[in-house]
Amino acid sequence: MKAEYWDVTDEQVIEKTGNGIAHWMQILDAFDAANKKSNEVVAMLQTEYAVPRYWARTLTTHYLKKEGK
Repeated sequence: MKAEYWDVTDEQVIEKTGNGIAHWMQILDAFDAANKKSNEVVAMLQTEYAVPRYWARTLTTHYLKKEGK
């Protein structure tokens, strides 16, 4: 079975974004991402933190799955 694209390792996230998963989860908590549209969260990561689109989407989905959304 293929792994879900948001099921990434800390090492992968650090390599592509410069920070680990815990860092991005804190950013998304502070942004109140659980109560926003996913496209808004992705756009914020891209514009404010220069996260590449694929990784912004991956981190957003990872976060929302963790939050049960």
